[in-house]
Amino acid sequence: MGQPSYQASNAIIYLTYGAFLITGVWIGWLWRGQSKSDFLASNRTQKALPLALNFIASALGSGILFTYPEISTIAGVQGLVVYSLSSALPLLIFGILGPVIRRKCPEGFVLTEWTRQRYGVIAALYLSILTLITLFLYMVAELSALQQIINALTGLNGLWAVITECIVTTIYTSLGGFRISFVTDNIQGAMVVGLVILAVITVGVETNVDKDLVHSTKLLGTSLLGWQLIYILPVAILTNDFFISGFWMRTFASKTDKDLIIGTSIATAAIAVILTLVGASGLLAAWTGAWPGNPPQEGSIAFFLLLKQLPAWVVGIVIVMTVSLSTAAFDSLQSAMVSTGSNDLFRNELNLWFIRLAVILVIFPVAVVALKSPSVLQIYLISDLVSASSIPVLVIGLSDKCFWWRGFEVVVGGLGGLLTVFVFGAIYYGNARDGAHLMLLTESLYVDDWSAFGAFVAAPIGGLLWGFGAFALRIGTQWTLAKTRGRHFDAFDRTSPPAPIIIAGAHERSYDEEDGEPVNRAKASELKGRFL
Repeated sequence: MGQPSYQASNAIIYLTYGAFLITGVWIGWLWRGQSKSDFLASNRTQKALPLALNFIASALGSGILFTYPEISTIAGVQGLVVYSLSSALPLLIFGILGPVIRRKCPEGFVLTEWTRQRYGVIAALYLSILTLITLFLYMVAELSALQQIINALTGLNGLWAVITECIVTTIYTSLGGFRISFVTDNIQGAMVVGLVILAVITVGVETNVDKDLVHSTKLLGTSLLGWQLIYILPVAILTNDFFISGFWMRTFASKTDKDLIIGTSIATAAIAVILTLVGASGLLAAWTGAWPGNPPQEGSIAFFLLLKQLPAWVVGIVIVMTVSLSTAAFDSLQSAMVSTGSNDLFRNELNLWFIRLAVILVIFPVAVVALKSPSVLQIYLISDLVSASSIPVLVIGLSDKCFWWRGFEVVVGGLGGLLTVFVFGAIYYGNARDGAHLMLLTESLYVDDWSAFGAFVAAPIGGLLWGFGAFALRIGTQWTLAKTRGRHFDAFDRTSPPAPIIIAGAHERSYDEEDGEPVNRAKASELKGRFL
């Protein structure tokens, strides 16, 4: 096996972290006088290429070295292509819906701010809680994946790499906030693209495929799971992307709508290629005989079984790529969580030093949970199921024709979708206990039955049914109260928001480059959404 020596492994890991720390601190020092608003967001400042690199860095993470090779070993080429496209294509939604939401909520920088403006405080806090939980789970998954990868690649205790990453990203994120995360993600995103290309070339050159295994493993054919994933993965990943505040912060950071569309398009293409290449390592592991091995190993470690057959310098490249992937994803999640919490829970009234303190404090529970090494895939799936229940009822409000849709329907629909998953599971398995387990997808996604598929059908459809049921209940109650009390029934009256305020000043007025007109910025605090 080409495992680097103890000394070489430590040098590669900690020199990479040291380079990121020095770069981050230096940029943070240059921006030490930035305002609180610049610390939390960078609205309408970024061009297409930096946006693309940021979306690439934020959308990946070291967990891809587990999940994409695993799907290759289970559902073959069909599953890999579906998974890669399902992960990449949803980024286009930010290029499509981003301009719409920015015009409706120009002062915001996260989706929850639009939710507050459209649906009221209760619905906004509901979505904020789900968003913060999702970000927390993603941070846990990232650190858990990093620990397991360092253990597998080097034989070192991955705990120290986890602690180092937490320290490095916390230092420079607390200094510069979102702006520094954006700049470091540019660097890390470019590094990841280059390293992935280099790693693919080296693995391709050094790997010897057994043609007999190509046919005997049957990974080129189709399967029931492969067909199921065509529905499951797009629904799961598309809806879950709405909960990733880092994507919305980058959406609001785009200078123009054109930059946003170009940036997300470039990122989509690059991510689809990267994920396909990474996932192909699972195929190569099977076709070279590295996986399943003797005794048989899980498909999630197929990538690392393949690396055991390659020279040490190839593993060294992969270690640098892993650290870059993990750091880029983690600092994005870190800054997104702090910015979301500051905006949603404290309305950006906290002193900048308290916000910096929050960056430090949030890392402790994340690290503690991550060190228990939970299943990366299961963490993602739980989050996906929650989003599949909540997002369909939320986006109805994006249409001006659905002005009658309120926050009550969003909350009831989201919670009702999860309850529908439980009901489906209890009926499918014949008992309530397994129905509850299905809500946590304890049997994973890759099962030889219809349970996971049914869960991801029940979540959005159940959410919509509960949402419209709540709508009917609210309308009926309000109509009855209006009639009995002799009041005007206003549930279907269209309410006009306050007149937009044009911010004056050469440095504060924004222009749409396509039409040259100033962008109307209505103060978010003056727009009151309705829960009932």
